[in-house]
Amino acid sequence: MCIGIPMQIIEPHGESALCVHNGRESLIDMMLVGPQPAGTWLLVFLDTAREVLNEQKARQIADALEAVHLAMQGESRIDHLFADLVDREPQLPEFLKS
Repeated sequence: MCIGIPMQIIEPHGESALCVHNGRESLIDMMLVGPQPAGTWLLVFLDTAREVLNEQKARQIADALEAVHLAMQGESRIDHLFADLVDREPQLPEFLKS
C-alpha cells in the first residue's frame, strides 16, 4: 500500500520540484501534474506528484495522517483532527443519491 503525502513546492525545476513536508525536503517528479509554481500543494506518492491540492485539502490530508500516527501509538483523542466530520451526518455522493 502506498500513502499519499501532502507536500509544498519550495522551488520548481521543470520536470521536478524541491518540496517540503514536516521540514523534510525531497526532489519530486512533476511529470504527471506538469510544472507548478512555488507554494503549490501536491499529493505525492513515492516521490511523484499525482495531484495538485488546495491548501485546505492538503491540511485535511495531513491531519488524517497525524490521526493515523496517533492511533498507532494508542491515542484515542483524535476528533480535533477531523473537525470537518465530527457532529455531521454522513452524506452520499450525488451519483449514489438517485
